[in-house]
Amino acid sequence: MSNSDFLTALNKITAGDISILELINVSGRLCAEGQLNLAKQLYKIWIKFNANHPLLHVAYFNCSELDAKTGDANGAVASLQAAIAANPDFLAPYVNLGNALERAGSADNAVALWKSAIARPLPMIGINVEHAVTILEQIARVLVDKQQMDSAETAIRQSLDLNPHRPAIIAQMISMRLGSCNWPIISPWGKLDRKTLMDGVHPLSMTWYTDDPLLQLAAAMRYVRRDFEVTPKNRDADRRAAPIDLKNRRLRVGYVSSDLRDHAIGYLMAELFEVHDKSKVEVFAYYCGIESKNSALTQRIQAAVEHWTDIRAMNDDDAAALIAADGIDILVDINGHTRDSRTGVFARRPAPILVNWLGYPGSMGSPQHHYIIADDWIIPPEAEMYYSERVARLPCYQPNDRKRPILTKRPTRADVGLPETGIVFCCFNGSQKFSKFCVSRWFDILKQVPGSVLWLLDCSAEAKARLARFAEQCGVAPERLIFAPKQHNAAHLARYPLADLFLDTAPYGAHTTASDALWMGVPVLTLSARSFASRVCGSLVRSAGIPDLVCTSPDEYVRRAVELAHKPDQILAYKAKLVANRDSCTLFDTDKLTRSLEALYFQMCDDYWRGDLPKPDLTNLDAYFEAGITHDHDAVELCTVADYHGLYRSRLARLHLTRPIPPDNRIWSEADIAAAENRVASPAPVPVADIKLALAS
Repeated sequence: MSNSDFLTALNKITAGDISILELINVSGRLCAEGQLNLAKQLYKIWIKFNANHPLLHVAYFNCSELDAKTGDANGAVASLQAAIAANPDFLAPYVNLGNALERAGSADNAVALWKSAIARPLPMIGINVEHAVTILEQIARVLVDKQQMDSAETAIRQSLDLNPHRPAIIAQMISMRLGSCNWPIISPWGKLDRKTLMDGVHPLSMTWYTDDPLLQLAAAMRYVRRDFEVTPKNRDADRRAAPIDLKNRRLRVGYVSSDLRDHAIGYLMAELFEVHDKSKVEVFAYYCGIESKNSALTQRIQAAVEHWTDIRAMNDDDAAALIAADGIDILVDINGHTRDSRTGVFARRPAPILVNWLGYPGSMGSPQHHYIIADDWIIPPEAEMYYSERVARLPCYQPNDRKRPILTKRPTRADVGLPETGIVFCCFNGSQKFSKFCVSRWFDILKQVPGSVLWLLDCSAEAKARLARFAEQCGVAPERLIFAPKQHNAAHLARYPLADLFLDTAPYGAHTTASDALWMGVPVLTLSARSFASRVCGSLVRSAGIPDLVCTSPDEYVRRAVELAHKPDQILAYKAKLVANRDSCTLFDTDKLTRSLEALYFQMCDDYWRGDLPKPDLTNLDAYFEAGITHDHDAVELCTVADYHGLYRSRLARLHLTRPIPPDNRIWSEADIAAAENRVASPAPVPVADIKLALAS
């Protein structure tokens, strides 16, 4: 558009001969040509000549967008305020004005503004619903950042009342309920029934919520299918058929992670990168986490790998293309279904072999991940059916850093607010792992061990209040719960030895926290059930040389904790054994783990060369999901159900009669199908006495 066209529009404005629709179109063309200031000028002049126009608020709002794009933050705020003044029922400017207030450091004022918008008596139809949902989600986000979980949940529930079909928002709410110990976790209301809520549970939250590996697998598959479908247009980086020729070069292994920093995963993996055999393996790291250039741990990892690439700013297509260009042979997904993951990159298959390891304790349920790395305790052979990937095993699944820094000055019990006498049980797992069943067991233990306390990692005010109330209901004084403030890892490790016994959580047990405890000589009592997340700690405890602290039932867990508390000499013996074996046990043998990991990589290459690359098994997982969500996981702890497979078969049988389910390689067989159909074809005979009674009635 030429300047003369701009002047033509300007003349029309001054003559009162231009509609707001024409103004929008003219300004749009100016913006398309990069003439943002001219477009903004048109709006401002139009506003001066149309002070009483019924759509004045639209002009102010559009002008605010141009103010922001041209760097005039104050002008944008003024335009948004004017839009609201012109039409207080127009919700769009509330969204942006609240964001501006938040960026300026006035988050409380932003929330107040957004709440005032939601309180307006507007019909919730059309665009109003869309704006209201956005505003409620903004309120929830800010309140979560301020650790006001209950108020955040209220906002999320209001948004779901307006639009219940948003799995990502349901996932956020369920995660918040888990973290704040808001039991029951699944609490249907209104339009949100159990199936809708369960379908929204994020795969990671599902591992916190229940010891149900079949449901976890099915939920992961549905999540990947919903959010990471790849079309033919997104397959430019697909290297499924790429040759892996190691005659003239080393094996190229790429690790994709958001956590190669001051994070549990970073602490675990740092030394592994240093001891990788660089004569055999060329190591690439693709970082996708938060800014961490000032992290000493990140700098250490950067120095240990040969190639470090930050892919945070890249979209999935560009990141996959870059990895493909690097010629990676094996790409390792260290995130899995965790925060800041790049599942979309793996969906584009930028390497011929794709591996799931360490970050996510379960199956990816994806059509592209070929292997999951575990060990023989975490996934015994009979449990392989719970994973879509082929299982590859290390001596112990989890790496560790033997160089982790620890404060030289160790605190005393008095320094950290612990009693000088009595047994100190501890659990430094996150509160999202605190199931009601697990906490009930803890309080049962405390009641049987007078003078004992439970030392927990600090959590939200709501979670602490609920734990205190539940303690009172269980007959335990809330003062026996002591919360440790979060500290830098070196200081956190230094306080561990003040505890006598670490009480693990279930169904998602301690992983890095267990390694930390065992490294510092604190014995860990754990309960291994069926799922990956519930068995990691058992693997670590066994690999540290104290396998008798791995329990296989809730009753055994409580009994062993009470027995040990009454035998402090035995606890001291465990502590001494852990310290003595620290440099020789499998758990902390990073060299052994790394050599074993490299051997797995070369075995995967052998599979590839033989044409034996695994094909992920996703058969019938929608049916398994439907069967799994009928169970009330808040009411009955699945690890106490002896016939787990029988439970699923009975539910699959009922589903089969509605929609035929073909046999699979898990627990649903031709025999199960025949049995289900025979029960319908040949119903049990009705006793004669019952027939007579029915006729009489």
